[in-house]
Amino acid sequence: MSAGVHGGRAKCLQRLIRLEMPVPVTVALSFDAVHNVGCGRMPDMAEILGHFGPMPLLSVRPSSQDPDWGGPGAILNIGMSDLCHADLCERIGEGPATALYLRFVQSYAVHVARLDPDAFDLPDTADATELKAALRAALEAYEAETDEPFPQDVSVQLSEVLRSMARAWTGTTARLLREAKGAPADAGLGLVVQAMALGVGPGDCGSGVIQYVNALTGQPQVTGRYLSQSQGRDALTAGERAMYLKRDPRGPSLEESCPEAWADLIRFGEMSRRRLREEMQIEFTLHEGKLSILDAVCVQRSSRATVRIAVALAEDGIIPREEALMRVAPSALSELLHRQVDPGAPRDRLVKGIAASPGAATGRIVLTAEAAQSSAARGEACILVRRETTPEDIRGMHAAEGVVTMRGGITSHAAVIGRGLGLPCVVGANDLVIDRKRKQIKIPGGRTLAEGDVITVDGSSGDVLAGEPAMLEAALDVGFQTLLGWADEFRDIGVRANADTPADARSARTFAAEGIGLCRTEHMFFEGDRIGLMREMIFADSAKERRTVLDRLMPMQRGDFTALFEIMAGKPVCIRLFDPPLHEFLPHDKAGMRDLAEGLALPLSDVTARVEALAEYNPMLGLRGVRLGITVPEIYEMQARAIFQAAVAVSRRGDPVVPEIMIPLVSAMREVELVKVRVDAVAAAVRGETGVDFEYRLGVMVETPRAALRAEDIAQHASFLSFGTNDLTQMTYGLSRDDAGRFMSAYVQQGVYPEDPFHTLDVEGVGELLKMGAQRGRAGRPDVTLSICGEHGGSRAAIEFCREQGFDYVSCSPFRVPAARLSAAQLAIGDASKA
Repeated sequence: MSAGVHGGRAKCLQRLIRLEMPVPVTVALSFDAVHNVGCGRMPDMAEILGHFGPMPLLSVRPSSQDPDWGGPGAILNIGMSDLCHADLCERIGEGPATALYLRFVQSYAVHVARLDPDAFDLPDTADATELKAALRAALEAYEAETDEPFPQDVSVQLSEVLRSMARAWTGTTARLLREAKGAPADAGLGLVVQAMALGVGPGDCGSGVIQYVNALTGQPQVTGRYLSQSQGRDALTAGERAMYLKRDPRGPSLEESCPEAWADLIRFGEMSRRRLREEMQIEFTLHEGKLSILDAVCVQRSSRATVRIAVALAEDGIIPREEALMRVAPSALSELLHRQVDPGAPRDRLVKGIAASPGAATGRIVLTAEAAQSSAARGEACILVRRETTPEDIRGMHAAEGVVTMRGGITSHAAVIGRGLGLPCVVGANDLVIDRKRKQIKIPGGRTLAEGDVITVDGSSGDVLAGEPAMLEAALDVGFQTLLGWADEFRDIGVRANADTPADARSARTFAAEGIGLCRTEHMFFEGDRIGLMREMIFADSAKERRTVLDRLMPMQRGDFTALFEIMAGKPVCIRLFDPPLHEFLPHDKAGMRDLAEGLALPLSDVTARVEALAEYNPMLGLRGVRLGITVPEIYEMQARAIFQAAVAVSRRGDPVVPEIMIPLVSAMREVELVKVRVDAVAAAVRGETGVDFEYRLGVMVETPRAALRAEDIAQHASFLSFGTNDLTQMTYGLSRDDAGRFMSAYVQQGVYPEDPFHTLDVEGVGELLKMGAQRGRAGRPDVTLSICGEHGGSRAAIEFCREQGFDYVSCSPFRVPAARLSAAQLAIGDASKA
């Protein structure tokens, strides 16, 4: 018997029987048999019933391949009839027997005959006379609705139950629910027919559910409930009527009332853990003191518990470390790094967007970066809500607890910075309207929220919620660290972090990144007074004046790089030279221009003219990256000097630092040659000034299609090629990554693209450029280092692709590093198992 033929429940019951647990007689119907039932081809009912003896009482439960795929609810007490009722009245008493019959009539009428449930409500009473009257009324209601008496033949009852459950599985609603959980469209259903263990009658009778770990934390802890005179999972909904399992000062327990059954349950739990190699939840019944095990399923668990259980099973020698790693989804690790909305908390959804940066945060609405900073200064948590964010909003993002934008996609500015900061972020919330004059946001359905109202951002689901739902805190416990330590033993590709600030670098070290694969230096220029100096440099009239201003910026840059080198403690740090167009540092509204004119002591007309002169029709493809470094070389010279001076200073205090300098937006070999000459000259000058010899590596960020195509030439002047898949995807598709979110869902739904190419690496298109670039780069320089440093770098698909192409490492946001380490290990383990 296998889970792929008879379903997981049937397979588990077979194993429980082999472990000699007291499982009632059970018959399993395969997927094919149940499919035939749904098509009207019934199995031999006499053969099935022959296993259960005369006058049987049966239950039928679903058995799908994966428990998460669900299935129709269990039907209990099949076989109850007037004759069986009379027999049970003598054996267990009239009240319990009548309650069983009534329960079956109600279940059969509602779930098999599909009658109106209002006519078959169960009375909340144990009085035999009242139960008898309710039973008579239910039987009469059934006959009135169906024009035939309630079936008395167990064969007929079982046939109809099987047919109903088979058809329910193939219904449209059930199929859609399964597919939403990842089940294939043709997923099969098995059914388990089992003798009833009554759980009612004289003596110690009842039912319960027990598990041996805490489903939230994964720590050993017996939990569950037991209810006297009950069946199935009644104990879980019985409230105060249920008993504790383990001895408890708050009330009576099963351990006290039935110590032998309790001891058996503890023994069975340990046995199932070791032999089934899982933490199980066991459903059991007591009938006249005799224990029966009806079912066992894997404990439903949180991400935290998933990690803890996998590690504990491996540490106890029950499963190998490889299997422990394979049991944890990389997304589970991402959840543990952030606060999450409690799955059980009510959710008042205001709007849904794109889940751009995981985690959840609550705060008061603010509509500007300045308001976010003011809120943080007052000690008030805030959520920054913007049409879209720009580099000028970075300080506000630092101050906020979460970010929501109307526009943007998975690689938009807000998404990238949010992931780097570990800031919950929802982008592309197109249904949201911001009214800046009234300081309000308008929600579909006519709701309006004002600045200061409290909302919650769920960056894991894309929901923006009203109010403050209950949260689960982040959990980087010993199990988390242990699992990732094992992952590093198996993975065969490096994992670095994209880190722009010392805070990012500290996060990268916390998550054991092997270095910094991308430091975007432009983000440093928006801090504090630096943006003022950048604006002053932009308005300088000559190279000499620009150098004078940049000389004032250089100590700040040197301090930035010194901090990064110190934090990374000898690990590689790849610094991308200045990339954005200069207009991003200038104000675009009249008030901002007036302030700038006042600060520079210039006429407003001069400021306006300069801003207009720097404007571009398509800034993403304009004067930025290496183009700016060639036309305004003073910027790159200043940055190179700051990098080398920082490297010298840190090397004097510890291990030598070998900085990696990366040139952005390259499309021609000559661009690299021009920058390399200037950087080499700065390096020689710093060596002469300091008397310290040092090494550095110069590389190229491959983010234009032409750079990939001409990688053989470019690599002759570059120690490394790092593929910036954000821009490379944008240029390959001709899509704006900031605007694609407005229509991408429609494209995916209609099959234009299988996935959003900014979310999942397009292996066929963009991947072809990566493959060509890697091959041609190696042809030009066999020892060239290859990597991905775009946001795709943390995704499983990109890591798999990079491993296949022999890349040296991937680089992603710090908070994606743990998931990337686990994904890389799982891919290596998967390949090893195929060998």
